[in-house]
Amino acid sequence: MSIFSSPRFLRNVLLADAASCLATGAAQTLLGEPLAELLRLPPALLSGTGLFLLAYALVVGLVATREPVSRPMVGLFIAGNFAWGAACIALLAGSWVMPGALGQAWVAAQAATVLVLGELQWLGLRRATPAGWA
Repeated sequence: MSIFSSPRFLRNVLLADAASCLATGAAQTLLGEPLAELLRLPPALLSGTGLFLLAYALVVGLVATREPVSRPMVGLFIAGNFAWGAACIALLAGSWVMPGALGQAWVAAQAATVLVLGELQWLGLRRATPAGWA
């Protein structure tokens, strides 16, 4: 059986999303000042988005562990991931912050991660059977 056809595929992708947001959110919240200096990003941006990511991780984790998985919530997560990716790209393309090379890599890694997770969630949503949906 392919990993993509597994009945747990979407749940696993949601858990990966929650874990990545938890790790990033914790780093940005707990290490805000030193990370801001290292990345040359505003501390308020890092701590604000870090707190958001922690809350988001909690919600995604709760949805991923409930039976059945809420189809509307997964749709919201997909939209949120694509919006986060677009915001990361806009931050890098804009001129209101000037991150250093590591900051650019940090933001680009977030963009790549959420875009891949959003695409995998979309794939999982399309392949999931209606019986497991709320």
